[in-house]
Amino acid sequence: MQRLIDRAKELLADGTVVRVLGWKKGDLGFNPEPAYFESAEALDNDFVYDGFCGANLSKYMIEASKLEGKTLVFLKPCDTFSFNQLIKEHRVDREKAYIIGVGCKGKLNIEAIKAMGIKGILSVEGASMDSDCEKLTVKTLYGDKEINYNDAMLERCHVCKGKEHQISDEVMLESRDTKDQERFAEIEKIEAMTPMEKFEFFKKELSKCIRCNACRNVCPACSCRKCVFDSTKFDTATKANVDSFEEKMFHIIRAFHVAGRCTDCGECSRVCPQGIPLHLFNRKFIKDIDTFYGEFQAGSDSETKGPLTNFTFDDVEPSIVTERG
Repeated sequence: MQRLIDRAKELLADGTVVRVLGWKKGDLGFNPEPAYFESAEALDNDFVYDGFCGANLSKYMIEASKLEGKTLVFLKPCDTFSFNQLIKEHRVDREKAYIIGVGCKGKLNIEAIKAMGIKGILSVEGASMDSDCEKLTVKTLYGDKEINYNDAMLERCHVCKGKEHQISDEVMLESRDTKDQERFAEIEKIEAMTPMEKFEFFKKELSKCIRCNACRNVCPACSCRKCVFDSTKFDTATKANVDSFEEKMFHIIRAFHVAGRCTDCGECSRVCPQGIPLHLFNRKFIKDIDTFYGEFQAGSDSETKGPLTNFTFDDVEPSIVTERG
């Protein structure tokens, strides 16, 4: 981590950048949050980068692109897909960003640790980029617990798209391969359900929604300045669910909105306070797009047109009925 701080201070000092976008310490050691740093002192005091820095910083560059001067932004390999997609949609200015691609050994989910029955957590050791990231020592009010690092990772890290940065000005720190599951395994289980089973599954999950809008606000693909769901005209400004139809409509429409543009960064599921696996909607669309239009990964570059915005004579026609889950 110190290497990142030292490099950021160098770039601030020589005028290459005027601010740094990274992660700062939270009130606990396992809840860092995105933050801007404009001085060496601020970096020394608050900057952090470890296994709990799961936040994708690419969306914050939308506003940073409107500020004077260049912003240094730290992006993990998976984050760079989102940044490329935002370039493609003209939402960020590449010339306003100095990108340092940072290594990743898998990002951690404190809720996964709590789900193991571990209570009274005080701190977690073994999550630094200097560690081997094989074991974590969880210090609690009731003593120390040792767990496997992989068992505490975010879902998206188990189906990692790879450790190669899609865009960067320089790369620092080593990565570790974390993929140990098939990307569409969860989707295939749901596709195997009967229509009623599918309906009940999603009805149960979406009934937990409190319309906090955290999923929308964190999503790099949801970059509209004004969202239709914030309009008082449609009675959703209160955010609380009006009825069960409204809660389903919000998530289904949002999934359609980002279809072909979602990079599968998993931020929607990471920030959901209710633990709803929202990534399943988006991943289902990704799987279907791959089936009907050929394999496509949003954000793999900043120029290729997406399958839903690029007509070809081989496109699937609406009249064609295919067997799908």
